[in-house]
Amino acid sequence: MNTPSIEGCGSAHCQCAGQLPTPVPGINGVALHEPGVAFDTAMLRERAHTELLRQQAVKLGWLPQKNVLTAPDLNDAERTAIEQMLDAEVAPMQASDAECLRYYEAHKDKFLTGQAMHVRHILFAVTPGVNVHALSLRAEAALLELSRKDVPALRFEELARELSNCPSSAQGGDLGWMTPDECAPELANELFKQTDVRYGMGVHPRLIHTRFGFHIIEVLGRRRGKLPAFELVRERVATLLSLQSRSTALRQYMMTLVSQARIEGIELEGASSPLLQ
Repeated sequence: MNTPSIEGCGSAHCQCAGQLPTPVPGINGVALHEPGVAFDTAMLRERAHTELLRQQAVKLGWLPQKNVLTAPDLNDAERTAIEQMLDAEVAPMQASDAECLRYYEAHKDKFLTGQAMHVRHILFAVTPGVNVHALSLRAEAALLELSRKDVPALRFEELARELSNCPSSAQGGDLGWMTPDECAPELANELFKQTDVRYGMGVHPRLIHTRFGFHIIEVLGRRRGKLPAFELVRERVATLLSLQSRSTALRQYMMTLVSQARIEGIELEGASSPLLQ
């Protein structure tokens, strides 16, 4: 006579009745972690992609066979072997001269040298607990005042000393001459990559929102920089295109591994392993 199994604590009135342990996510029957161990989603996906690569390296002979029930942590030698496998399996396309020239023509701003702006700003910093809406209204009011044609010449400096949360407030908000690499990406995009004639000299016509908060920007001087001839940056362009090609090829390679694997307890779409970055 077969005795029926009892789930949970055995009481039909307890909430644990009928509940089964949460299955551990796995790749082709190999668990990604020990039972009871918790990982956040990003870390779990990273482990899954790394285990997929380890299993592929074993399949192709880059790593020795291991009888494992749980995905092992890789040592330096194993990571090197996987990188060598990827170099052999994933070959980026080499860009032609015509492709390099097209990229150069379409992205000339990437190759400018000597670009710089003399900038001052007023920073309304977004800090924990701050009322962002009220802060933005204060910033908009200050910007509106500074945008008037009859605003006194020293008013920007006065407001910077009074309102700015940046140490530059002591200098009236003056940040000096800045290159695109010396400011936050959001700021660089607004200052150096805009072609609208409104974004030239003087007070910027809108607030700029960066990771630090809201900025009122005034451009005091501009060096537009020079564009090197294509022949001088040909190798740099080819390297950029090669890196882009390799990144695309690696994602496709990983997606192929994902499609061929038996994956349990986790959804995978592409490549997130640091081995592929």
